[in-house]
Amino acid sequence: MPAVHGQTHRHTRSVQRALILTRGGHDWTDRFPSILAEASHPPLNTAILDGEAVVLDEKGRSDFGMLQRALGRRPAAHEPGEIILYAFDLLYLDGRDLRRLPQRERRRLLEPLLEGRDGAIRLSEEVEADGETFFRVACDLGLEGIIAKDRARPYRSGKRADWLKIKCVRRDNFAIVGFEPSTLPGAIARLLLAARKDDTLVYVGGVGTGFTQQTSTKLREVLEKIPTKTPAVKLSRKNAVFTKPLLVAEIEYRAWTKDGRLRHPSFKGLREGQDKEAIYQNERE
Repeated sequence: MPAVHGQTHRHTRSVQRALILTRGGHDWTDRFPSILAEASHPPLNTAILDGEAVVLDEKGRSDFGMLQRALGRRPAAHEPGEIILYAFDLLYLDGRDLRRLPQRERRRLLEPLLEGRDGAIRLSEEVEADGETFFRVACDLGLEGIIAKDRARPYRSGKRADWLKIKCVRRDNFAIVGFEPSTLPGAIARLLLAARKDDTLVYVGGVGTGFTQQTSTKLREVLEKIPTKTPAVKLSRKNAVFTKPLLVAEIEYRAWTKDGRLRHPSFKGLREGQDKEAIYQNERE
């Protein structure tokens, strides 16, 4: 999820202008029309907000894949107008640089600006709780993670110990439907994975990390014993060796991409037995 810095300016003749910058400093103002409209009318004072751009699913959870689709160039189920900016920090207000103030004071100044707003710019909810317990609850609810801040610290750009983004890691089981051979003799480069979709299997990407060369060699020995000329998924891949979907891999990953692939997958092992019901049920669009 790209961080978005929303900057609004109010001029003497009631002309409003908003600028939306990514964490890397790129001007993406035109890519966030709903946020731009909300920032410009009615004006949010002369301010620089720091926040996160998200698209919410039907349960009110941010979904990175949905955000990617909304920002994509091709027609998709999600539009730029669905993107919301959750503001969590205030860096500048009416001529005053607030970055040296402690986080709790910046938050106190931010809350009145966004109080009661439920449109494209909203106040990110702040929770004071035991970190480990709150993180566990957030992951159980299917959230992408939490942000933890030291309330006494000033604002500093970049990664630092007093402002942490702690991501939830997901772990599910996927059918192995083939592999791509490695340049190393007898090993594999990537396992090809599939999830259940009703009564069929759908391709969800490959995984090339998480196994040692020894494990890779053993996996190839097993998979070469169950080849098939008819792939279990709709996939054409040069040099791929397709296998019967008899083995189930346990995979750790972060989230889903816009095209239904696993983000940052890592192989954790084979699941005991051949339980079809253990394979992840894909309910995505």
